[in-house]
Amino acid sequence: LAAMAKQTRVVLNCVGPYRFFGEPVVEACVENGASCIDISGEPQFLEGMYLKYNERAAEKGVYVVGSCGFDSIPADMGVLYTRDKLKGTLTAVESFLSVKSGSEGLGVHDGTWKSAVYGLADEASLKKLRKQIGYAPVPVVGAKLKKRGFMFYSPEFKEYCLTFMGSDGSVVKRTQRYLHTELQQTPVQYGAYVTVGGLGSVIKLMFLGMLFLLLVKFNFGRKLLTKYPEFFSAGYFTKKGPTQKQMDGTSFTMTFFGEGYSEGQDPEKGKPNVKICTEVKGPEPGYVATPIAMVQAALSLLEDAASLPKQGGVYSPGAVFSKTKLIDRLNKRGVEFSVISKPEV
Repeated sequence: LAAMAKQTRVVLNCVGPYRFFGEPVVEACVENGASCIDISGEPQFLEGMYLKYNERAAEKGVYVVGSCGFDSIPADMGVLYTRDKLKGTLTAVESFLSVKSGSEGLGVHDGTWKSAVYGLADEASLKKLRKQIGYAPVPVVGAKLKKRGFMFYSPEFKEYCLTFMGSDGSVVKRTQRYLHTELQQTPVQYGAYVTVGGLGSVIKLMFLGMLFLLLVKFNFGRKLLTKYPEFFSAGYFTKKGPTQKQMDGTSFTMTFFGEGYSEGQDPEKGKPNVKICTEVKGPEPGYVATPIAMVQAALSLLEDAASLPKQGGVYSPGAVFSKTKLIDRLNKRGVEFSVISKPEV
């Protein structure tokens, strides 16, 4: 690993679950002067690397950037895109992820499944880790974003939606904290959700979810979940990953509903008076959109150096890429950012 890091400027690490395989790569890169990008969706790993390596990475002048794939790049950069397109002050955003598949259905490799199994099993450690880091609270600017129930019906999508259980919430919050504390920008509140379809889909998902949460608490249960991912995920997660036909027929859309205050309006007074809707859409998330996002993030590190934070460190994508051309790069390669409805006072 040290020899690899010595002979390159950026290492792209695709090997998870990162809680088991990620840290030696980060350590080798930081100690040998190479920047490092990964596609982790594991908050415990991402924030643990910040605690252990942020100061050393800053000393070495290298950038360690986690979660540079689907779904955190669309989520984190999507919030920043929405903020930049609003004429005024954006104070809150909700995102809704929809994944559509063709006649062959969806397929996901069980590496992602394993990350979820071990991450949920060790939730208590994440709370301890965050206490150790001692995050400064992110202030709420403007009207407080109302938390939705775990499950609800969306009239906009005409589907049921669930709270999104991935890492997007924690990644976006880290970015917003950085932009507020380091660049004095107005922090944006964020809620992440996923559309799941009709009532039948909800019942099936809730049953599988309850079974998952029960089994993940016990060592024997975790062994069962990791040994038979296909059975416990109704065929979505497999040891083989998706077929070519499944990848060709799958795409994603992430829709952002933002609200805020028009130019000249004080966010500390009154209700939000301006709204905006934006969208990020792209091809199959795991094997097509993720490599696009990861490679373009690496190119931004190499080619947009003047637009990066002046100091190295361990960053979330939005924190390190907010001033780069990453969104332009993604747009040219099929992960497209667009405004659906313009701000209206």
